[in-house]
Amino acid sequence: MQAISIRDGEQHLTESYDLFLPETQTVPFVFSSPHSGRDYETTFDGKSRLDALSLRSSEDAFVDRLFANAPTYGAPLLTARAPRAFIDLNRGPDEFDPALIEGVANTRHNPRINSGLGVVPRVVSGGRLIYANRIRRSEAETRLTRYWHPYHQQLRALLLATTQGFGKAVLIDCHSMPHEAIESHSRGNIARPEVVLGDRFGAAASHEIVTQLEAAFTNAGLRVARNSPFAGAYITQAYGRPTRGQHVVQVEIDRSLYLDEARVEPRADFAEFQALISGVIAQITGATEHSQPLAAE
Repeated sequence: MQAISIRDGEQHLTESYDLFLPETQTVPFVFSSPHSGRDYETTFDGKSRLDALSLRSSEDAFVDRLFANAPTYGAPLLTARAPRAFIDLNRGPDEFDPALIEGVANTRHNPRINSGLGVVPRVVSGGRLIYANRIRRSEAETRLTRYWHPYHQQLRALLLATTQGFGKAVLIDCHSMPHEAIESHSRGNIARPEVVLGDRFGAAASHEIVTQLEAAFTNAGLRVARNSPFAGAYITQAYGRPTRGQHVVQVEIDRSLYLDEARVEPRADFAEFQALISGVIAQITGATEHSQPLAAE
């Protein structure tokens, strides 16, 4: 599958992603949500040993909806359709797990792979095994062909078009973090962050841009930390090139702020938090609302 053409004001749906475009891109920002995919029936097709709720524990549930108004403020929004438990778009295409995939040699030390979180994950949260048996390498490669490569082809196309049009591109890589992950990293009486911005300690984005993002979230009343405990993974590493005018910041939001984590359902006040995030987007982009929000689904 090739990257689709970009035409103003259109919504593109493919097997691997949804792309929401503004009527006209007016800002050098691109938003993406690689872990919010929830097409479990089509992808897993009964192959997992886990129930649907357990599989969803790895999902950045409804993050795509939180950022759904990005096109309203002149920025494209790219969202995954395949679940993270099926294919992880925030991993490198060569991060195959030899403990899961047949015919893969264990040739290097990679903490993500060793923990079962390669490009085709072996486990979900809590170390629960997704499969009863190993899978064929051909199956893993098919997942890359159908889901990983199309998503990244489109992401590269968006960043290239943005850089050419504005002289720079800023990718906001949208994620969520389990509340317990923040609790486990809290120290003493220091208040736990509600948002963590990851720029790989300055390697993926300029200090000025990260400061701009931090101010927007702080002004919205949220506690913000940088790079701890999440500094960014494959997408920040692969696409963050500040010296070339291409910046990437990973945004992690505490799920408990908008999600019933046990049931993986939006909280009753989800719309209020979504509005708060829309305000953050407006401040980040410096844009004004010029059209009706595009639906996230």
